[in-house]
Amino acid sequence: MSSIDKMSKTPSVKQKYDTIKDEVIRLKFKDYKYVRPDLNETKDAFNIALNRFKEASSIDDAEKAIDQINRLRFDFNTMSTLAYIRNSIDTNDTFYDQEKDFFDQNSPRFSQLNNLFYQALVKTKFRSELEQRKGALLFKKAELSLTTFSPEIMQDLQEENILASQFQKLMASAQIEFEGKKRNLSQMGPFSQSIDRNMRKKASLATTGFLKQNEEKLDKIYDQLVHVRDKIAKTLGYQSFIELAYNRWGRTDYGPKDVAQFRKQVLEHVVPINTMLTNQKQKRLKLDTLYHYDLALEFESGNPTPKGDKDWMVKKASQMYQEMSPETDEFFTFMKSRELLDLEAKKGKAGGGYCTFIANYDSPFIFSNFNGTKGDVDVLTHEAGHAFQMYMSRHHEVPEYMTSSQDIMEIHSMSMEFFAWPWVHLFFEEDTEKYKYTHLTYALSLLAYTSAYDEFQHEIYANPELSMAERKAVWRDIDKKYFPYKVYDDNDYLERGNAWQNVMHLFAVPFYMIDYALAQVCALQYWAESRIDRDTAWKSYLSLCKAGGSDSYLGLLKRAQRNNPFEAGSLKQVMPAIKQYLESIDDTKL
Repeated sequence: MSSIDKMSKTPSVKQKYDTIKDEVIRLKFKDYKYVRPDLNETKDAFNIALNRFKEASSIDDAEKAIDQINRLRFDFNTMSTLAYIRNSIDTNDTFYDQEKDFFDQNSPRFSQLNNLFYQALVKTKFRSELEQRKGALLFKKAELSLTTFSPEIMQDLQEENILASQFQKLMASAQIEFEGKKRNLSQMGPFSQSIDRNMRKKASLATTGFLKQNEEKLDKIYDQLVHVRDKIAKTLGYQSFIELAYNRWGRTDYGPKDVAQFRKQVLEHVVPINTMLTNQKQKRLKLDTLYHYDLALEFESGNPTPKGDKDWMVKKASQMYQEMSPETDEFFTFMKSRELLDLEAKKGKAGGGYCTFIANYDSPFIFSNFNGTKGDVDVLTHEAGHAFQMYMSRHHEVPEYMTSSQDIMEIHSMSMEFFAWPWVHLFFEEDTEKYKYTHLTYALSLLAYTSAYDEFQHEIYANPELSMAERKAVWRDIDKKYFPYKVYDDNDYLERGNAWQNVMHLFAVPFYMIDYALAQVCALQYWAESRIDRDTAWKSYLSLCKAGGSDSYLGLLKRAQRNNPFEAGSLKQVMPAIKQYLESIDDTKL
């Protein structure tokens, strides 16, 4: 049987998913099969399907060819995702470390195939009919993507991937000798929130000590990333990497000037409140001076903490999602039964947390590093919000529609954090009001935090020839503007402008962070609305999750009846409800 005959027997994406669901209904994550793709075979099959698409004599034939291409895209992405997850679970696993390296090297080659598909897609004679069947947004996304890739940048993309992986490996290698044990960066988290001030300072010095030891390595990785990204952008004809980054993230509705206006709103409406709240914290903690290592502690009696271990928290989360809605109950049952949550910090595990999607198994996956802080519960709401959206929009047959752009995706996650409020007592018990107060004030601080790092990136990539010392000076100026209350005491490493060096997003996913701030505005709208009319707010949120990426950023906001964050006054409108809640709380008694 010829390759073309084999392709003609290929099931549609819908048929493939129906078959998979029947075959793997009882499979757990550990049983999800990984096979390194044979890129030569993949390329041959892709080209056969692509030629079939180009030569299609009917709209039906063209659509079948697209389905075949999508199947190949799902297959490749599934294997890439499995390698990434298993490598991040154990960065010391030699096999998956090599597989991650394989995809770092070869994902750009697959991107080239995808680029060829997009070239054919936007030129097809069946474009009008396909827009009716597949949606016009697919074509807009294809046109935008075509501006972000060229075979000329293949080696540079490989270098960018390798450098980002070097950062992850360096961070995961941390073994900090502290309080009689070797601890990774995640495991140092609880000590930064200790009610013992000396312990907080010691933890800060230990953590920044590891970073200071690796300062030159981090400087070198970041410098190389800035230059290779600038080279990629200029090879593609961009003035700077900034414009390329916006197109990489699929931002069709707004640009750097809009984001700058948003940051201006943050400086005007949020930074003053954050300063006031920090002054209140200083009084609560009865401190003459609030140093940087004091900021993570909220109350003299200690921060809110979950009252059980990982298994206990998952059990409470099950109860929460069962009561929240039929959809969330079904979703979380699926996640547990498939063992799609890897939550505990352990030696060799990559830092941070994320959610991703394993396409061929219809499976979201949640990765985290529990450390006994309130952040553990935030994972079971924030990352679960991402996972819930992926679960609710898994029905989309077009890969581009299964997930939305990041600015919308973070609405799913941050809003879920607030929809969980009626159940947070399950986790925090007597600390419930502490948690709510901390959660809301953290939402405000996040607006400033992500805006500051966004401004930093704009400055760095607009001026890629800055020295590392000059870049650090840029950060210190921005740091003082957004966080006027920060005092670094005698920590030379931070005083010199190095506070950004452990921020994964700056190394691995540049210009992503502002999406958290944009999404937070919408999440706060859901918080305020749900306190008045929970059913209406939930209905809007559920529809947003089901829509996936089937509309643009502003189009999805309009569907969900959320305010446009770029419009003047968008932040100002949500502040009264926040102020009213905060003023109703006597924080000195928490």
